[in-house]
Order: sequence, then C-alpha cells, then structure tokens
Amino acid sequence: MRQFPGLFITFEGIEGTGKSTHAKRLFAYLEEKEYRVLFTAEPGGTDVGDQIRSILLHPQTGEVDPVTELFLFEASRREHVLQVIQPALQTGRIVLCVRFCDSTIAYQGYGRGLSVEMIQYLNRLATNGLAPDLTLLLDIDPEEGLRRSFHHTSPQELRFEEEFIKKKDILDSIRKGFFKIAKEEPNRFQMISTVESKDVVFEKIKNCVLAAIQDKKRRNEL
Repeated sequence: MRQFPGLFITFEGIEGTGKSTHAKRLFAYLEEKEYRVLFTAEPGGTDVGDQIRSILLHPQTGEVDPVTELFLFEASRREHVLQVIQPALQTGRIVLCVRFCDSTIAYQGYGRGLSVEMIQYLNRLATNGLAPDLTLLLDIDPEEGLRRSFHHTSPQELRFEEEFIKKKDILDSIRKGFFKIAKEEPNRFQMISTVESKDVVFEKIKNCVLAAIQDKKRRNEL
C-alpha cells in the first residue's frame, strides 16, 4: 500500500445510509477547524469521470453487462486517483471520498457475482495500490435505505435504486459483502449504524476521524 503525507478517508455502504450528507458535513466541520481538506465522490470527480457517472447512474442506461460496468467504474477511478486524490494526498490534505474500491468489490463482486480476485487486481491497477487510511462503513436496513435514497437522490441517478427495488436479494448480497470486506480488514474499517439521529451518527463519525487524524500526526512524526 502506498503511503502519502495526507489522510485518505472513504465513506462506504449501501444506498440511503447518508454517506454524502455526512461526508459533506464533515468537510465543513474540518474546514472550520482549519484543516486542509478535500471532498470528492465516485464515480466521478474528473471531467471524464463525471461523464462515466452519467452513464452508470442514469436510469435510461438500463441493464449493462457486469464486466462492462466494472470497467467503467475502474476507468473513472483511474482518472480520479491520478488527477484528484493522489495529488491532494501528496500535499498533505485530508481527502474525504464517498465510495471507492470497496464499493466495487461489494457491488460488482458480491452483488453481480464477478470474481472478487479479479476486481481486487483491477482496483490495484486503477489506484496504483492506493488504499484508504480509514473507511467508515455506514449501515442501514436495505428497504429503509432504498426509501431514503429515492427521496434524496436526483432522478437522473437512480439506476441502481430502480434495479434493487425489483431485485432486493442483490442489495442484501451487497450489504453482506460489505460486512465481509470489513471483517477482513478490521483495522481500517469503522462500522456505524445510521438508525439513530443524524447528529448522533455524525458525532460518531467525527470522533473516528479526529482519532485517525491524531494517529496520522503521530506516525508522521516518527
């Protein structure tokens, strides 16, 4: 795993867990505390990535071959890492990213049934071996998550939600996939239930991140 002066934090989980909401709130909090911080999200984050995002998330795209879908995510990620994430980490910034490699393993691996080993190889290729310092896995009941997501997500980005309404077993598999990934890397993951109020959830997120920042400072001083 490549190491940089900055701190790389990712937000993961199924639809409707509030990943973007909490990441943006954390961004504002850290900026107020005068940390150098960047907010970004996948797929997207670059001109090429944003075009790929519109293909992947728009309902009119319809059904896509799972391998094609995987390649599109990895292509967006490659540009994202090279143009946005890696340069920010090299200059010592805190990067907050909604979704990263774990989402691809959970969705295209455990959800679509593609080889997890193949996805892990493509993730390493796309990222040059970059991995998060901390991953916040936000969890929710799948049906409640879908309800929230339909309420808050742009109609132009509901492709996955519309599929999961019809195939709820896929979303269950994705959720279990996230649990398995987190179990395999307990030092990187912090799992947080989102059934409590937004303020309670954010407080837990904030405490995890502040602890990670202090740990990074100590390690950089060694």
